[in-house]
Amino acid sequence: MTMTVDNLALAPTAPASWLFSHSARRYSHALTLLLIAPLTLLLIAGFVYPIGRLISLSVMAPEFTLENYRRIVGEPLYLDVLLRTLQTGAIVTVASLLLGYPVAFLMARARGKTAMIVAAAVFVPLWTSVLVRSYAWIVLLQRNGIVNDVFIETGIITSPLKLLYTEGAVMLAMTHVLMPFMILPICNALRTIPAEYGQAARNLGATPLDAFLRVTLPLSLPGIFAGCVMCFILAIGFYITPALVGGPGTLMMATLIGQQTIVLLDRPFAAALATVLLTTTLVFVLAFRKALSISKGMNSVN
Repeated sequence: MTMTVDNLALAPTAPASWLFSHSARRYSHALTLLLIAPLTLLLIAGFVYPIGRLISLSVMAPEFTLENYRRIVGEPLYLDVLLRTLQTGAIVTVASLLLGYPVAFLMARARGKTAMIVAAAVFVPLWTSVLVRSYAWIVLLQRNGIVNDVFIETGIITSPLKLLYTEGAVMLAMTHVLMPFMILPICNALRTIPAEYGQAARNLGATPLDAFLRVTLPLSLPGIFAGCVMCFILAIGFYITPALVGGPGTLMMATLIGQQTIVLLDRPFAAALATVLLTTTLVFVLAFRKALSISKGMNSVN
């Protein structure tokens, strides 16, 4: 039996038939299932099972009941806390976007030492504990803190202002904590936009502002949407910062769930509150995905 040169070249590299399909770039179903099995098991054990237990705990006490959800809807306190949480999350998200977009733009366009300084200003707070940053805002905003001392010494005020334990303090501290999660996705989206696009727009007569509004901003929308989703989801689930910087009037859902779980030991009701918060988060994510798809469709039409 003879073997040609082509057969000799192909024989050592021929993959096993059960591992690969006919195309060298595609895996077989058996190998695909084998590769995704660890991730699937981790997802089931770390997410699907706990969420299922959470939902079942909220409706089984010990038999099936919706009393916990009726309590949420029937008592104004819990709806007020939910609305305050969503409102705070929305304001923090918008503030992070308005403050973070210029930083992301500079971070994407800067070079050399400027780029290193901007990157350090973004990453160093991100690497710092949320607890440490929250206590730093307490030092800054308390009655005898740095901010009140500066205002008094400059003559702006004569007596200390109540800056701590207010909604403004909570939003300010949360915006500071969440800004890196807004800056990084936007920066990544801006870096994928070729600089020639803006130059072409200016060569066609557009002003720098028009080039930004018509070219750069629409092309950076995926990063904006990603940053907004992350900031909003993290904001409505914040626990440490509102508990330390805020007061009784700034109660949020995460703090309320913690009180029901640890202090009042009403775990079924806490599970119902958590389920409502989770559902709200999923609705928000789906709405943002729909808005992003519509935005892409409009950009493609234009």
